[in-house]
Amino acid sequence: MKRNLSLMICMAMLLSILAACAQKEVSPASSPVGTTTAPTASSAPIEVVKLKFFTGKVETVDLMNQLIDKFNKQNPGIVVEQEYQKDAANVMKVKFASGDVPDITTVFSQEYIDQVKYLDLSTEPYWSRILPAIKDLTTDIKTGKQFRVATNVTMAGIFYNKKIFTDLGLKEALTWNDFKANLQTIKDKKPGVTPMFIAGKENWTLGHLIEFLAHGVIKQKYGVNPSRQAFINNESDKLAFDAPGGSIDTFAARLLELKKDGLINKDTLTATYDNQKEDFAAGKVGVISQGMWVLGDLLKMNPDLKDTIGFSPFPAIADGTKPVTLSAEDSAYLITTSSKHKEEAKKFLNFLFQPENMKQYSEFLKSPSAFKDVTADWGPLKDQAAAALQTGVNISFTDTPAGFSGDDAGRMVQDLLVGKYKTTLDFAKAYKETWDKAWNATNKK
Repeated sequence: MKRNLSLMICMAMLLSILAACAQKEVSPASSPVGTTTAPTASSAPIEVVKLKFFTGKVETVDLMNQLIDKFNKQNPGIVVEQEYQKDAANVMKVKFASGDVPDITTVFSQEYIDQVKYLDLSTEPYWSRILPAIKDLTTDIKTGKQFRVATNVTMAGIFYNKKIFTDLGLKEALTWNDFKANLQTIKDKKPGVTPMFIAGKENWTLGHLIEFLAHGVIKQKYGVNPSRQAFINNESDKLAFDAPGGSIDTFAARLLELKKDGLINKDTLTATYDNQKEDFAAGKVGVISQGMWVLGDLLKMNPDLKDTIGFSPFPAIADGTKPVTLSAEDSAYLITTSSKHKEEAKKFLNFLFQPENMKQYSEFLKSPSAFKDVTADWGPLKDQAAAALQTGVNISFTDTPAGFSGDDAGRMVQDLLVGKYKTTLDFAKAYKETWDKAWNATNKK
């Protein structure tokens, strides 16, 4: 009997242990760090959709990380991941070729529109909130559709140090001779100040010089839409890139003048965008060529700069032309047609374009919002920006071939500055040849 009783006790203990183990197995598992599980009856984990966002806009990386984190927390099951690359235009080509295509991007090219690589966003609800002028600028000329949505209105021109200008009795220069005379005065009377600082190591800053100064001659001659069509369709008679005394030849000559006369920094080819910002913020530079996107960083470096920074149009580089001011769309977002998560990508853009997020975006970038229902205190240059728009001809960005980005153009300017071309006309001819080659490669029938 004792033996039987012992067996019965052992069996009871074993059954108790097995029951406990069984209960433990059906309990919901703890989620490992970095994953999300749904609070459903079955406790099955949510299938996480990962959206890849690719950008080349360095100024917004930190802000976008904040907004992405906010979106991810509000939308369990969707995770947006940001990737930034400095030479984004060329990296994007590799991504399309390799199949590693992002869902959302800020990288735009007419070629990719023509190849139906971007999703048509024309029927999305936010267009009624966007400024008509910005909608026009982001409307594809060939199809009349909207593939990209811009968050901001940006401007570019000459930023100058008001204190230096006041000390020397200088005024904003609208002609090339006056501009160069201002720089010469700074050089002569302020030996410790760089007259004009160019961040030549950053290809895009040099590409912008061509886009605003050289292309500005073409854009003011034909107007916004006709010049856009000329660039997109490569209307060589209007562009006349290789013409003696044309826009490219003249631009090259003007830039080499500044180098020869010591009116730009000696380390132009090795100076970075950060170097440019740091020296300007410290009062060591007279003028820089930049856009409103730089303002946020400058004010972080030196909050007092709000009282001493000036803004004016780019001077006319060719006789008989007018000064120009870039007034265009900025921070345009697109969704790729190859995205497997188009609805989730649309959801993220709808979140991003909410008024409170666009207000934060505008004030962070220090440039006006493209949305009519957003009121933002975007910076201290409102009045000067408005005056520049009245003084200079307003121009837009250039529609360049995908194989000839602003970075590529910037590399050619670097070659110009190191003496690769015997004459400025040789540079102009090489520029046309490179542009034509890129255009022909992307417009094969």
